[in-house]
Amino acid sequence: MRVTAVILAAGHGHRMGGSDNKTFLPIAGQPLLAYGLRAFATSPRIDEIIMVVAPDEEDRVRGMLPPAVPSISFVPGGDVRRDSSIAGVEAATGEIVLIHDGARPFPSPELIERVIRGAVEHGACAPVLPVADTLRPIADDGLLVPDPVDRRGLVRIQTPQGFRASLIRRALPLSAPDITDDAGAVLALGEEVWGVTGEPTNLKVTFPGDLPLAEAIAQRLQSRNAL
Repeated sequence: MRVTAVILAAGHGHRMGGSDNKTFLPIAGQPLLAYGLRAFATSPRIDEIIMVVAPDEEDRVRGMLPPAVPSISFVPGGDVRRDSSIAGVEAATGEIVLIHDGARPFPSPELIERVIRGAVEHGACAPVLPVADTLRPIADDGLLVPDPVDRRGLVRIQTPQGFRASLIRRALPLSAPDITDDAGAVLALGEEVWGVTGEPTNLKVTFPGDLPLAEAIAQRLQSRNAL
């Protein structure tokens, strides 16, 4: 079964506080985006990569490509995440489509394999992690609300998320423009999404405070590969 990886890298990530696309930030001497791109390019399970980028950044991303990659295409991103996902999915030729945040640099080969297997078996799949912290609402004035949120049964959602192409193509155009992940579009359609085990190191670089952790993970991976 042919598998396409769609990597979303068209956003600028204003929460990072800079004017440049955060996926170009240097992590241990390499652009953040290059790590995730390499993970999919070197996976034997990925037949095709679709890069969703801003039109004026295609050449910049091409410069990050490893020497040997599977078939790769570039499509322009949309104004919101949902539109970028639609553009990537429409360009995909695989029966299974994995959609991944370009700001998540460290999906492991094992995680990619779990998501593909889950998508093949169940039609839609997302990696999840249990919520370990106490969850509590906070009021507009900064005061904590006394009653905590019951975290039993709650999970954190990661990417890549995997889908049968026919299902995600049907779900995304019908979803709200402000959805934050593609599994939400499938759930809103009334379809099921299977959860598989995520990875703590598969972090999404969102705030400046995430950069030191990403740097540490990248250095560890580089040391391991040098052995």
